[in-house]
Amino acid sequence: MKVLELQKIFESFAPLSVQESYDNAGLHIGNPQDEISKILFTIDVTEAVIDEAIAVGADCVVSHHPLIFKGLQRITGATEIERCVKKAIQHSIVLYCAHTNLDSVYAGVNYKICEKLGIKNPVILAPKDNALVKIVTFVPHAHTDTVRNAMAHAGAGVIGNYDTCSFSMQGQGSFRAQEGAQPFVGNVHELHVEQETRLEMIAPLYVQSNVISALIQAHPYQEVAYDVYTLKNTHPYIGSGMIGELETSYSVTEFLSMVKSIFSVPCIRYSEASVEKITRVAVCGGAGSFLIPHAKKAKADIFITGDVKYHDFFLPENKMIIADIGHYESEQFTKEIFYEIVRKNFPKFATHFSTVNTNPIKYL
Repeated sequence: MKVLELQKIFESFAPLSVQESYDNAGLHIGNPQDEISKILFTIDVTEAVIDEAIAVGADCVVSHHPLIFKGLQRITGATEIERCVKKAIQHSIVLYCAHTNLDSVYAGVNYKICEKLGIKNPVILAPKDNALVKIVTFVPHAHTDTVRNAMAHAGAGVIGNYDTCSFSMQGQGSFRAQEGAQPFVGNVHELHVEQETRLEMIAPLYVQSNVISALIQAHPYQEVAYDVYTLKNTHPYIGSGMIGELETSYSVTEFLSMVKSIFSVPCIRYSEASVEKITRVAVCGGAGSFLIPHAKKAKADIFITGDVKYHDFFLPENKMIIADIGHYESEQFTKEIFYEIVRKNFPKFATHFSTVNTNPIKYL
């Protein structure tokens, strides 16, 4: 496949527009028109991973963490990042990453953690606000269904498990075509009044341009009137962390032992709390301390994440357990998400899971 096709399938699943402002997800090395034949999935890009890609014949590496976070002023090989870039270019290896955009989407990193733990019907712990828009247009009655369906096909009108959601009301629109115009109805230089439908649909911000393009293409008028309103509503399927219920309650020791086994964690740093049974579980892959207040407010029995600082363990005030299982350990199953995305869209495409443990933290 072409790199462009890889970008398309990943960014339709986890749009780059939902990544955090500090992030640098997306294509790092390679041309969108380059052809690739085998992908290596990894959490981090290191020299050992690049060497592994060369050894297994992979001409593309898909990682969770970006190799390049900030601009490089030189590529001399003085640092591991520079050496990785240099070697990838020398061996024509494409580098692509899906980072906080994959953290933010519903079926991303945190859903995979919930899946591994058996958490049922998880929801986003901290949904993003200002991530939705309402798109309003005015269309002749007879063309309302055509425009509505086009907007829906482009991603508008999805609310929970329902699609093609819209609101419409009837009214009158007026216009006068000027010299050179080719009006769909009415005559040049004559004021025309048309029975129109006001059509409203909600859409995620990241599909706004696609929806507007579809609207204009499907609309019969030469000049299309539409309004876009930014909504303060939170987006229930875009945000940070997840929370849900276990089918069975566990004692604290039982649950922590299960977590330790599932994530192959040598040890778990955790806080004590007045919690006897674990039923309600909040999670955040990677560094999730910023979500401790959200997990506490959502009445989680335990919050599982990584990179927790000493003082942050005090924040739940003995009402919730914090379990730090490690940054790498919490995100290790992200490679499975990469595989599932590629396999769903290109069932016969060659893929390889990296066998390199890129976790820089060791335990004794």
